[in-house]
Amino acid sequence: MNSRRVVIVGAGFGGLQAAQSLADSGADVLLIDRNNYHTFVPLLYQVATGQLEPEYIAYPIRTILRRFSFLRNKSKVQFLMAEVEQIDFSGQTVETDSCVITYDFLVLATGSQTQFLGVPGALEYAFSMRTLEEAIAIRNHIFSCFERAIQESDSSRRQQLLTFTIVGGGPTGVEVAGAFVEMLRGHLRRDYRTLLKEVRLILVQSGDHLLADLPKKLGAYTYKRLHQLGVEVYLQTKVTRVTFEFLHLQNDEVIPTSTVIWTAGLEANYPTTSEEVSSANKGKLLVHPTLQLLEQSNIYAIGDLAYIEQNGKPLTGVAPEALQQGVVVARNIQRQFRGKSPKHFSYFNKGRLAIIGCYSGVGKIGAFAFTGCLAWLMWLGVHLVYLPGYRSRFLVLLTWLHTYLFGDRSVRLIMSMKKR
Repeated sequence: MNSRRVVIVGAGFGGLQAAQSLADSGADVLLIDRNNYHTFVPLLYQVATGQLEPEYIAYPIRTILRRFSFLRNKSKVQFLMAEVEQIDFSGQTVETDSCVITYDFLVLATGSQTQFLGVPGALEYAFSMRTLEEAIAIRNHIFSCFERAIQESDSSRRQQLLTFTIVGGGPTGVEVAGAFVEMLRGHLRRDYRTLLKEVRLILVQSGDHLLADLPKKLGAYTYKRLHQLGVEVYLQTKVTRVTFEFLHLQNDEVIPTSTVIWTAGLEANYPTTSEEVSSANKGKLLVHPTLQLLEQSNIYAIGDLAYIEQNGKPLTGVAPEALQQGVVVARNIQRQFRGKSPKHFSYFNKGRLAIIGCYSGVGKIGAFAFTGCLAWLMWLGVHLVYLPGYRSRFLVLLTWLHTYLFGDRSVRLIMSMKKR
């Protein structure tokens, strides 16, 4: 057993959970990621809207692994910061930008990337928000727009700078819209008081309701609440083109805007493989109910990367799914060590929560759907618990208390001025 090597590619929720669950298995476990930190993706939007410092939601991977070693004396989990370039199935090797690594078992947990749905100009001119760097870029851009607008004498150009559009009415799009309103009602109101009446905040959704993965009545509540907060919500509206200064809609409307934040879709993101693998919608890898690839019994895919159905519906790829899959994959690999067959994965849905902002949110636990401040508080509590590291939790909690008690956000720095 000691000679078995398990390589895990990706240190997101699923990858870290798989590494943790394999820590005392007796196998040599190697975790690979292009960054030396784990990003708490659900709070990226708060970095983008100036509520949290980037360091609060990024936790060093080696610190997490050191904690495993402290708790489990026999832990043999190692970390390699590298970019995985190709996987060779026949040779059972992972080729990185620095070395070639052999494996007995492989766990692919590389997550997803923004899907621009073939919309012309979206890749070039819209902001995606899947990494810490992208969230910081959005924050820099937002504050830069206000700084440029306050100096702009041309009213049409100023309006363009102060029109912020969000494409996609899922949880991320709703979160960004709500957080933006909080920002406008807080320090921006004091810093740019002459500009606030000119700000337009627009949310564009192609479907007929927001939060499509939740019951329609929760989507209707979200629409009503955002409308009350001053957000212009376009339903059943598709984007046809994005340019440097305009957002073109399917109904022939053209919105002058300098900011398009794209939250409309995701697609699987995985390295090149030596042989073709079966894929499904959004490029996700087809897997057996055990989470093994159809073509390779010693390779598993989890999280956003895996396409798996339960009760006739595909799983959505949220963090709780990835965490549970990480545990099951670790157990299945250990079963294979012992010559036993892997067991099927079954997701236990503890419920879904979405935050709107301004003390409101929505949630569904079992058959019970609820809205308002309770859902907002539950969302904050759940994410605080799952955030890795006591220091990060403490700092995030203090920041939230400061934000909601005093209506202020201290993160207003424009760290770089990148031209779009």
